[in-house]
Amino acid sequence: MLLKTFGWSFAVTAIGLALAGVLWGWKGLAIVGILSILEISLSFDNAVINAGILRKMNAFWQKIFLTIGILIAVFGMRLVFPVVIVAITAKLGPIEAVNLAINDKEKYEHLVTGAHPAIAAFGGMFLLMIFLDFIFEERDIRWLGFLEKPLSKLGKLDTFSVVIALAVLLVSATTLATDVAHGGGDKSATVLLSGVAGLMTYLVVNGVSGFFEDKLEEDDEDEGDGDGAEGADGSDEKKPAESGQRGSSGATVVGMAGKAAFFMFLYLEVIDASFSFDGVIGAFAITNDIFEMALGLGIGAMYIRSLTVYLVRQGTLDDYVYLEHGAHYAIGALAAILLVTIKFEINEVITGLVGVLLIGASYWSSVVRNRREGHGGGADSEEKTEVTSGV
Repeated sequence: MLLKTFGWSFAVTAIGLALAGVLWGWKGLAIVGILSILEISLSFDNAVINAGILRKMNAFWQKIFLTIGILIAVFGMRLVFPVVIVAITAKLGPIEAVNLAINDKEKYEHLVTGAHPAIAAFGGMFLLMIFLDFIFEERDIRWLGFLEKPLSKLGKLDTFSVVIALAVLLVSATTLATDVAHGGGDKSATVLLSGVAGLMTYLVVNGVSGFFEDKLEEDDEDEGDGDGAEGADGSDEKKPAESGQRGSSGATVVGMAGKAAFFMFLYLEVIDASFSFDGVIGAFAITNDIFEMALGLGIGAMYIRSLTVYLVRQGTLDDYVYLEHGAHYAIGALAAILLVTIKFEINEVITGLVGVLLIGASYWSSVVRNRREGHGGGADSEEKTEVTSGV
């Protein structure tokens, strides 16, 4: 199971490190290795969040996530994205931006770090909305009950998470963006615009994926009602899906499943993009070579993808029920860190450690819960979720 899930990651690691050694020598090999570890440490919570969404998909879409998704993650976010940012902020053409990244690495690094306030505001708001929607949702299982219980009551107010997010953005723009650490000057308007764009992106992508997911569930329920409603003569003529006929209900279910999975996949990619922002910016502290950066961060992204699928196939989120809580708290922390870095420098080691500690604490709480209940988790644990909730 381990080799099957992580096989491609191991292979890419071996090939990538060998390539780095051939092209850039021992120094390049070390840089690529460090970047890989940096990406994994910063994005472990990303894997947990992804797993919570990916387990709703079938095997086909899981494969899409591991193939097309990894191409987008590695080449799109780790190689193309920084060049696009430079092209937009410096008002350069694509070819000029690529030429700058290859031939004038110092200026390229300066332009990318100068765009950090916009990147941090966009990613920070997107991740903040993920955290807020989770923490304000009423749920049976609570990890930090003293905090989650009252917040879930506040979440019954419509659009409350949006109001809080906009308030945070307004405070960030008026306090953190007036004298930024990256690029200098007043970036209030940039932060406001980018933050609103991040918020709108979340609302659109999450809203559309949620719409199709709800429609799929409704169609499944309608199909179930149709299956149970046999004719007076006991016939099963109202079962087009089972009989293989092209019944409208069956066709709708299949169509909605595809649309729901597609928008969930899109949602996953946007989440990955938001998580990659801090990794890409932080990588410039190690190297300003875009190819070393893409290779190192790409190797790390492969492991995050494989870990996501491993968590799904092993049912880890069912066995350790507080892991999702810890990951969402880590997302909230990362969102706050991204917004703070608009003005202040924060070491990437701190960012990575915060996420690891929160997820580690949620994992240990899950272990303690399972021992207290006398089971290892899994399907049996779902029957006792409410009475065995957290603090």
